[in-house]
Amino acid sequence: MKEERSYDAIVIGSGISGGWAAKELCEKGLKTLVLERGRSIEHLKDYPTAPLHPWQVPHRGRMSKAFLDENPLISKAAGFGSDTAHFFIRDQDHPYIQEQPFDWIRGYQVGGKSLTWGRACQRWSDFEFTAPQRFGYGIDWPIRYADIAPWYAHVEKFIGVCGHADGIEAMPDGEFLPPFQLNCVETALQESIRKHYPDRHLVQARWAHLTQPKDIHLQQGRGKCQARNLCMRGCPYGGYFSSVSSTLPWAQKTGKLTIRPHSVVHSIRYDEATQKASGVRVIDAESKEVIDFSARVIFVNASALNSNLILLNSRSNRFPNGLGNDSGLLGKYVAFHNYRASLHAEMPGFTDRYYFGRNPTDAIIANYRNLAKQDTDYLGGFTTFLGAYRKKGTLTAKSPGFGAEFKKAMTEPGTWQIYMYMQGETIPKDSNHVRLSTDQTDAWGIPSLITSVGYDENDEKMTEDFIRESKTMLEKAGCTNIETHDNRQAPGLDIHEMGGVRMGRDPKTSLLNAHNQMHAVRNVFVTDGACMTSTGNQSPSLLYMALTARAAAYAAKELKARRL
Repeated sequence: MKEERSYDAIVIGSGISGGWAAKELCEKGLKTLVLERGRSIEHLKDYPTAPLHPWQVPHRGRMSKAFLDENPLISKAAGFGSDTAHFFIRDQDHPYIQEQPFDWIRGYQVGGKSLTWGRACQRWSDFEFTAPQRFGYGIDWPIRYADIAPWYAHVEKFIGVCGHADGIEAMPDGEFLPPFQLNCVETALQESIRKHYPDRHLVQARWAHLTQPKDIHLQQGRGKCQARNLCMRGCPYGGYFSSVSSTLPWAQKTGKLTIRPHSVVHSIRYDEATQKASGVRVIDAESKEVIDFSARVIFVNASALNSNLILLNSRSNRFPNGLGNDSGLLGKYVAFHNYRASLHAEMPGFTDRYYFGRNPTDAIIANYRNLAKQDTDYLGGFTTFLGAYRKKGTLTAKSPGFGAEFKKAMTEPGTWQIYMYMQGETIPKDSNHVRLSTDQTDAWGIPSLITSVGYDENDEKMTEDFIRESKTMLEKAGCTNIETHDNRQAPGLDIHEMGGVRMGRDPKTSLLNAHNQMHAVRNVFVTDGACMTSTGNQSPSLLYMALTARAAAYAAKELKARRL
């Protein structure tokens, strides 16, 4: 049977934002094609390690030395191991050129990185949307919190977000399921911070886990989170949100969805007569056949750097430097989140207390820096993630190596430990950019991506401040043996790359308008991390989903009115 080549909408990418684009467009009656460069993944069927005990996983989750030697990049990714490797690409699968060290973490399969994301879901506040304008960095966002708030709610209700309404201006409340409760040591730290820092708030964080599923979640075929903390293997219960367990099957039920895996997007085609994009050129990853698909509207959701790559490679007489790139800014102002700093400490006491299950969420201290005014010698702020747990066993250097005492020491829980780590805002600048190589191509003949992204003095000052303030908070709570770390990891391991196709009001300084629509090509929308004007300090995925739902509603309305 001849493959269908014409659709109402094409979505490039099937991850967190691509899945939402597919759901919203299909629900609005648009015949939609989702293009995914990787293999097909089906919920339940393709989670091979999900039911395994630790001793059933090869090397208990570790990779062989031969694998590590061949894959020094991907093996650094958080959560990567022999139980999750099937959701990541190997280093040789899609090489790129690092002008500065940048660890580009990718998952090429239907569902993308929604199968391995961290699942944190804090809303931005107006502090973040207005900060660039108030403090004079980057450009002003073309939207405010009031514009996106109803779309946050729309997304939260569907995906399921657990959390608590805390009334914190810097981290607005949302539509929450019951949170995972703080354990006794986390509660003690919360009380200490409340006592010593009235303007700082340690709370249960907001996470995409079904602690108490509602009817809308049961309709998706998803069930309650079992607190196994094995999420990155793929959850057979659908306890956390992924596009494979939620949005894509929901879109499929409309009868309007086609998913095409093994489809490497080469470029978006531009029609000079209509001054619109006419479709997408694909290279079949298996046959290497070049195929053109046409559509009335195109959503670019390939993940930030791949979205930049596709648009940069979408050249025509009208756009010789990339689709919609009249400003010359395509690929520039790429940013990320700063994850360099962490702390570890012991909390004396509480040895008669424990906890139930393996909580898959961290607690959080909402950003307390540079909110209404700049109160530091750097720009931006940071979210603090933290948690407390008991060490496994009471073994010491003097413990016996075998016998009854050894067994007892192995089974007795040890002292309480606390960890903290930062998620810091970085400031977009034109020197942090990606571009296409002029002399190197990948296996599909597409120019290789060059990454040129690094830290600056602002990041150094923020890192130092986070360590200093966090250590003081732990000291005041009575913690001991406090260790501080600056891992100085390269950008990229945060897996929160953003920008390059930023939103704005002025076509001279941005690529997209307030609806994520390209200024110069009005039937192309970019709603993944590439669209970000600044990074904020909160985890960005919830915002991507809200922006996508909002843009899809706008695109469908414009199509119906024949304005696209």
